Amino acid sequence: MGWDYIDVILFTGDAYIDHPAFGAAVVGRLLQAEGYRVAIVPQPNWRDDLRDFTKLGAPRLFFGVSAGAMDSMVNHYTANIRLRSNDAYTAGGKAGFRPDYAVTVYTKILKKLYPHVPVVVGGIEASLRRLTHYDYWSDSLKPSVLVDSGADLLIYGMGEGVVQQVAKAMRNGFNAKLLRKIRQVAFVADKSYVERLDAATTTHLASYEECVADKRAFSRNFVVEEQLSNVKEPETTLVEKVGDSYVVVTPPMTTLTTEQLDHSFDLPYERAPHPRYRGKGDIPAWEMIKHSINIHRGCFGGCSFCTISAHQGKFINSRSEKSILAEVEKVVNMPDFKGYISDIGAPSANMYRMGGRDGELCSNCRRPSCLHPKICPNLDNDHRPLLALYEKIRAVKGVKKAFIGSGIRYDLFDDSPYLETVLRYHTSGRLKVAPEHTEEHVLRLMRKSPFRMFEQLTVDFKAICSRHELRYQLIPYFISSHPGCREADMKALSEKVLGRMHFELEQVQDLTPTPMTLSSVMFYTGENPYSGEKVYVARSQDDKRRQKSYFFEKTPMRGRGAGRGDRVSFEKRDIKRKKRTVKH
Repeated sequence: MGWDYIDVILFTGDAYIDHPAFGAAVVGRLLQAEGYRVAIVPQPNWRDDLRDFTKLGAPRLFFGVSAGAMDSMVNHYTANIRLRSNDAYTAGGKAGFRPDYAVTVYTKILKKLYPHVPVVVGGIEASLRRLTHYDYWSDSLKPSVLVDSGADLLIYGMGEGVVQQVAKAMRNGFNAKLLRKIRQVAFVADKSYVERLDAATTTHLASYEECVADKRAFSRNFVVEEQLSNVKEPETTLVEKVGDSYVVVTPPMTTLTTEQLDHSFDLPYERAPHPRYRGKGDIPAWEMIKHSINIHRGCFGGCSFCTISAHQGKFINSRSEKSILAEVEKVVNMPDFKGYISDIGAPSANMYRMGGRDGELCSNCRRPSCLHPKICPNLDNDHRPLLALYEKIRAVKGVKKAFIGSGIRYDLFDDSPYLETVLRYHTSGRLKVAPEHTEEHVLRLMRKSPFRMFEQLTVDFKAICSRHELRYQLIPYFISSHPGCREADMKALSEKVLGRMHFELEQVQDLTPTPMTLSSVMFYTGENPYSGEKVYVARSQDDKRRQKSYFFEKTPMRGRGAGRGDRVSFEKRDIKRKKRTVKH
């Protein structure tokens, strides 16, 4: 490039793919558009002489650190805490190219090598570990990642609107006074700073030490954090004491405008992995999304086990039709495009341009979900804007078919022709939905709709397929071992879904409690933090394995401590099903 300095150097746990679905690329392109010189170091080697951390020297402004598109621990381990043998975000799908707790490891290395250069952390791992959180892999409460890593600043949530402000504040060196005025950041401060905060807009949480000593203090913290994260016009600063210091979290920014979101997606991405990966094998995550289109951010479903609303927010931020159609044209012109868009999707595929009819009511609401326990009467769930978008995408020259690969919320349908349109024009033959469970008390803890709605969906699905002579499959997704779920509940699920409804399940998962979710709080405390009710938790790996076994057998193994041979036979069945699914 002929540069004699670099403004910002970004470190990421993922392979570098220059595409708007990958965080490091987005941050890099946004800063580049503002005139900054940016370099990206993907998957640095943290085991050797650390040359990957030193080869570019020190940046003029700051280092940026992200674990990648996933929490590194979810990336590395199964729900049974077994090490995964692959990594979808690495060339060739190879494992072992990022450390456990990647944000902390990368940051500690950078602070040791360059103690006077600011380190800003962000992304999923940092965002959802910004305060005291339950860490499933160590089965313990951990303090803010700021404390463990020594980072100078943390950007939480989707950072487009924040990272440019951070760069601007650092133009003349690290300016703590300016940085601490920025919304949607977190940092460690001393007592004197906290005492100067406006009491009217500051909420003090229980300290890390209090949470460790009292699980209910941790539960109360979570309720405050979740409710405030779902406020439309937030003004509250959170403060949590850790030792003699304080973690301060400034209020989130308001939802990006359509124009701001379009700008992020319209930047001049190469839409390809970096040439360094040629000959090293495909990057599975890239192969899955390279011919897909993301149409909006956010999700108002508020499912207990999901981190999307915690990270992206519950208010939907939709792209314009112009921006989406322009990206469709770019996909059509890709050299390997064969006419099939793999997904016109989002966190939930059918929430495009949905939101509250009365914005003032939304401003006063703190509900984590607009759909649970019942659909909000203020919610405008009109599918017509989305159906109009689908029609325009179908009309683009070169598009043979545009599929919907993201999950669809069938509890939003009402009398909309959405389902019939999707089945006729946008389904590859397999429609994925997520009832998650069958038993009402488990669904209530999951914040999912009643199972009768899925039963009605199957009736509607079959009727539409019969009317249009479509030989399609409905693929339901279920979760075992969620707090509140006992073995008897899994037996009931098996009898209803495998027995009475004759499904052969492929999309199943044993719950992994991830940081900053309601499910993880219930898993750790054994209580619902909102009601205080006791909740059964399948903690042992044997209990979890027995629950999962009901997905595959109408009369699965029973009793404690299944033998090694039983476990191996179940693993072999799982492998056979995975191979059959991939082949299909």
